Amino acid sequence: MSVPNDPVMLLSYINTQLRDNCSSLSDFSKQHNIDEKIIIDKLSAINYYYDEKTNRFN
Repeated sequence: MSVPNDPVMLLSYINTQLRDNCSSLSDFSKQHNIDEKIIIDKLSAINYYYDEKTNRFN
């Protein structure tokens, strides 16, 4: 499955994946073969930022 392009859909998808299947954003990026910076940039555009402690975008 490809990662959603829409930032809001991406937020929902990635937080679910981080909660259920990935131990970190780095882990998610490796599993989906996508650069972390792309994810961070796309979600920061809608004011969501990765929190390592909670392993989710808030």
